[in-house]
Amino acid sequence: MARFSRLEVLNAMVEIGLVPVFYHGDVVVAKKVVEACAGGGARVVEFTNRGDFAPHVFTELSQWAVKALPQVILGVGSVVDAPTAAMYIASGANFVVGPLLNPEVARLCNRRKIAYSPGCGTASEISQAEELGVEIVKIFPGESVGGPDFVKAILGPCPWTRIMPTGGVEPTRESLTAWFKAGVTAVGIGSNLIRRDLIQAGDYAAMTANVTQVIAWIREARGK
Repeated sequence: MARFSRLEVLNAMVEIGLVPVFYHGDVVVAKKVVEACAGGGARVVEFTNRGDFAPHVFTELSQWAVKALPQVILGVGSVVDAPTAAMYIASGANFVVGPLLNPEVARLCNRRKIAYSPGCGTASEISQAEELGVEIVKIFPGESVGGPDFVKAILGPCPWTRIMPTGGVEPTRESLTAWFKAGVTAVGIGSNLIRRDLIQAGDYAAMTANVTQVIAWIREARGK
């Protein structure tokens, strides 16, 4: 069961502006990644449902976070169907993200008051997601669907839409400035931020420093 309400999750996403996205099959490594992200100020973290036994890793990670990092909001990504979403919610997922829009997942999350951010690539998909109760829409893959220009084009006629691009967001001042000036609410960043070389080197301090810098650039782009 989710420890954080849907409002708490959504407000944290809006406030911080960054959702680190990662998967690792070793729960010890996964814990260190979450610690590194939290240490840098990113308390909303997405664990993707990708590898074999990923639900088992998430369950252990979630149980650990309750005691070790109670302020961290863990969610699950790469969810394409309702049964998978339900399994992760039962293991403590506080939000659900997917590469596509699935109405069954949206209805399940609404019943449980869980935030759902499906991947959308057109104005019609975004509208359908919002009709299903989605507050923050993920655009995916962000760069491929049009990048910051796509965001500007959507927000022109639909200024109420809240967008979180994933895919194509770089952890640089230039990239983050372009996305946030276009009007995104938050960004999801995966392997560009949770870098494999840092994990292999065990350099979690560098990962924390990178997260800290990204959040600082986001605040700068927002004029805060």
